Amino acid sequence: MNFFESQERARRHTTLLIVLFGFAVMALIVLTNMLTLVVFGFVNSQQTRDGQTFFAQMDWKMFATVGAGVSVVVLVGSLYKMIALSGGGKVVAESLGGQLIPRNTGEPDQRKLLNVVDEMAIASGTPAPPVYLLANEPGINAFAAGFSPRDAVLGITQGAIEQLSRDQLQGVIAHEFSHIFNGDMRLNIRLMGALNGILILGILGYYLMRSTSFSGRRRGNDNSGAAILALGIGLMAIGFAGTFFGGLIKAAVSRQREYLADASAVQFTRNPGGIAGALKRIGGLKSGSIVRNPGAPEISHAFFAQGVRGFTQWLSSTHPPLSSRILRIDPHWDGKFDVTEAPPPAAGQPTVDEPLAARRPDMARNMAAVAAGAAAAEAVAVIDRIGQPTQESVLYARWLLSDLPAAIREAAREPYGARALIYCLLLDKGAVLRERQFALLRGRADKDVYALTIGLMPQVDALELEFRLPIIDIAIPALKQLSGGQYQMFKENLVALANMDASVELFEWSLQKIVFSHLDGHFRKPALAAARHADPGQLTQEFGLVLSLMAHAGATEQSSARSAFDACAQALAATGLVLLAKDQIRIADLDQALGKLDQLAPSAKSRLLRACVISTWHDQRATPAEVELLRAFASVLDCPMPPGIAPGARRAA
Repeated sequence: MNFFESQERARRHTTLLIVLFGFAVMALIVLTNMLTLVVFGFVNSQQTRDGQTFFAQMDWKMFATVGAGVSVVVLVGSLYKMIALSGGGKVVAESLGGQLIPRNTGEPDQRKLLNVVDEMAIASGTPAPPVYLLANEPGINAFAAGFSPRDAVLGITQGAIEQLSRDQLQGVIAHEFSHIFNGDMRLNIRLMGALNGILILGILGYYLMRSTSFSGRRRGNDNSGAAILALGIGLMAIGFAGTFFGGLIKAAVSRQREYLADASAVQFTRNPGGIAGALKRIGGLKSGSIVRNPGAPEISHAFFAQGVRGFTQWLSSTHPPLSSRILRIDPHWDGKFDVTEAPPPAAGQPTVDEPLAARRPDMARNMAAVAAGAAAAEAVAVIDRIGQPTQESVLYARWLLSDLPAAIREAAREPYGARALIYCLLLDKGAVLRERQFALLRGRADKDVYALTIGLMPQVDALELEFRLPIIDIAIPALKQLSGGQYQMFKENLVALANMDASVELFEWSLQKIVFSHLDGHFRKPALAAARHADPGQLTQEFGLVLSLMAHAGATEQSSARSAFDACAQALAATGLVLLAKDQIRIADLDQALGKLDQLAPSAKSRLLRACVISTWHDQRATPAEVELLRAFASVLDCPMPPGIAPGARRAA
């Protein structure tokens, strides 16, 4: 199952969620009506004994009224929760008491965790998500939360970073990355909203009981007050039923996804012992995977392992049993959990083992061979790697981080240095234009950021091209720590730097699209657009514009661009596509087209990116501009592109 099939599966699970939610609401309507009819005397027990059925006594007009009221209460409760969660993953993390781990932290275990996250992000071709620490949780657990990779965050317990080895931690993080790519996060947030609506009746009953009890002590006996008190108690009981229904829904939606995420983590790391070892550590630890925060039950379906205990967990557990998960990964497991001592604290930046470093040229050649063969016949294989990077991608990411100069690596992990590095990437090579860019930054950028830009410029100029995209990947989490005003100034400066020479080069545009696509959603929180276009024929002009740009990006003459464009059109089996001349492609039109293409259904996005891949390697080579442009398109479409097709890999061969 590739990235796009996983996205479609998540959409089907959303449909399942709606159906189950509907059944739960109907059950609550029936229970609430029965309670109302009994408490307020609409059902006469004497008539029932005389043989008149319960249903014959029912006031169906009252039933409809109560049903409408319950529906409104449930829907309002769900919408309220969804609005509260519209801030994305950080809202979920903070509700559990999570604290953002500074990117430049000096704490060894936290540094180890961030290094693993950076490796996974670069290997996946996506910016590293912010990481939140649940500091007072000794159990081993983690979660990914957000609506999309753009606003995703990772949360992890203190017990996980203290009790797990680096390989085990890598397995857990790979598991959570698979949830990010498979569309599970958005489903989890929708599930939280739906369940809040189901539970709202119990909360309403609790407040009814409290208010009636308090007022009753002041007014003495009151039959209506007693009835309302009984109604409140009954609604609380119905609330427990809602909890039960909610547990069943979470179990129905969540369990199978955990098996799939485990399998993806093994495929990601090629190290079954990592994630299996983490599960064995959970089984051998007294605190297990329990999260003690009061908000844990609401988010339990998003955890790496079962995060809560309860008398109904045997039926509505959101996760498969540990033993079942371990046996699927390690069929020869002896049934014994890991009760050994915790590993010693990490000691600084991890190094690349010499045997692995010696394999770097071979690995680079293998990755280059995949890229070079990515013509029409191999485009499907390249697309299948989106959201499912290989172990070689992870090793490649580790080597990139190891080879990156320490000053640049550290600068990318804090807001001042991250801005300076992005500015450096946009500085022109010509002395005259560069001096004008410096003058702009002197007048508009923060003084400390400007000083860092001057200091980092020589090292950035000396970097090989393969480092440009990884720098962006590890800088974006630090940029998310900017204030709204700082980000607006940073964004204006980027646009001004790129437009300084009255034209925008492909790399400049690609860098802006990658950065802005991940940061605009964080600072502006735009409304999420539903996938509305399943057929590329609905967006013929937009497809033609994007594919025209891809065709011209790697072509030295018009005939080459025409040949690449025709290959794309043939792969899409689309009619009506027109190759635009270079001077007909405007940046404003391209931005508008990508906004529409972002609303494509996953299957249509797959077809578009496959056509872009075919264009990129139509001439059996890929220029840095083409690869960075392809990465920009993939980023805007929320389709993370691994670095196995990076220009540095091709050049290293």
